Amino acid sequence: MDSLEHRKFPIGRFEIPENICDIKLNEYIKVIKDFPDKLKNLIADFSDEQLDTQYREGGWTVRQLVNHIADSHMNSLIRLKLALTEDNPTIKPYDEAKWAELQDSVDMPVKPAMRMIKGTHQRWTALLKSMTNKQFERTFHHPEHNENQNLRVYLAHYVWHCNHHFAHIENLKKEKNW
Repeated sequence: MDSLEHRKFPIGRFEIPENICDIKLNEYIKVIKDFPDKLKNLIADFSDEQLDTQYREGGWTVRQLVNHIADSHMNSLIRLKLALTEDNPTIKPYDEAKWAELQDSVDMPVKPAMRMIKGTHQRWTALLKSMTNKQFERTFHHPEHNENQNLRVYLAHYVWHCNHHFAHIENLKKEKNW
């Protein structure tokens, strides 16, 4: 993996796991549950200047990453609920790069986004813990990829998403000796 690829994908690109057993599901749910506190601890002492630092050249700032996580995980919870209440619904994609350029992602303090992440993850965790194996097999249709995704794989993807962006910020913090 070259340097730019590693900076973009510090934990590698998402790969669909072959088998997501109940033990793995419980591990994934724990990641979703613990992520808000883990992220909060990582950025707790960041100044505005640090929050406005790009995690890599040409990449988003830490502030944009935190706001992106709030936006993305909110959408994820909604997609999960749609899949649980409708028969293979087609979800609405959104342009995450354009969302990250909106003023609420670029200029606002991260506290509101962190509150959103905390609340979203609390609800997400409660819902995931209540789901049956049959419910984890439910699907939604993603029109950008023209594929149906089951909720087991979708959860695995969002665990990767948490770890992926956490690694962006953690690597920046190490690189800058913050």
